[in-house]
Amino acid sequence: MALRDLLVYVDESECALEVLRLAADLARRHKSRLIALYVEQLSAEQLEQQATAELGLACAADMCQFDRRVDESMAKGAQRLRLALESLAREKSIDTEWRCLKGVASMLVPQHARYADLCILSHEVACDVRPAGYSFSEQVLFVTGRPVLFVPVTGHFETLGRRLLVAWNSSRVSARALHDALPLIEHAEHTTVLTVNPSEIVSRHRAPSPKQMLEHLRRHSACVEGIEISDVPADSIAHVVQAEAHKVGADLIVAGAFGHPRLWEKVLGGVTRDLLAQMNMPTFMAH
Repeated sequence: MALRDLLVYVDESECALEVLRLAADLARRHKSRLIALYVEQLSAEQLEQQATAELGLACAADMCQFDRRVDESMAKGAQRLRLALESLAREKSIDTEWRCLKGVASMLVPQHARYADLCILSHEVACDVRPAGYSFSEQVLFVTGRPVLFVPVTGHFETLGRRLLVAWNSSRVSARALHDALPLIEHAEHTTVLTVNPSEIVSRHRAPSPKQMLEHLRRHSACVEGIEISDVPADSIAHVVQAEAHKVGADLIVAGAFGHPRLWEKVLGGVTRDLLAQMNMPTFMAH
């Protein structure tokens, strides 16, 4: 298994260059092709201004000026990111591709992500919330069919995927995330498998001991260790996962994502909800 194609979604947000830099470093270490996707679409503020103009509250000249400003802003943003990608391609000696499309990001990003091994994008809590209650980045996670690597919009991260912490609970989505992350595990300097409340997992699901997962992963990488923490309340699991990740020096968390993308109200598993809401370090998730 290998990460041959990485898709990174970039926009005009302040953290876009940080996400692009981290994605380029990951592509260099895995010898992957990096595809940067930028979608020209109106922001919420611009949509509101456009709606006001279309209701006849602005003259034709003002509407033309508005359209020109929007086009110039999008072109400027795209040019800035494209040049950054070209600079990273030279610096990291990686194969890159620039895609600039017009349309709706929530439709285009999942489609393009399905033709890559991993989708990388920023995650801002409670931002750009859809009618069903999911943010844009969460929607990508649940409809894409590919693993998604979230980079928090706050904080600075030196590396990505060198030292991993895998949150393991013997569930289907946990197994999905771990399997999708195997290319990362095989190239990582070190991987820690964290099992919270292991006796409960074994008794409730009649699952094998977490030590059997360590044996499995050591056939993929020699640098794997396990940590088991007991007596953790359900509403504290996400906090414990992130705290342990910081403690062991991980730069990426791997976790399964419980959720249902088609319900009108947001339905997430408790730990998934808390990890997304409290995210303070890059997190690789699969559904």
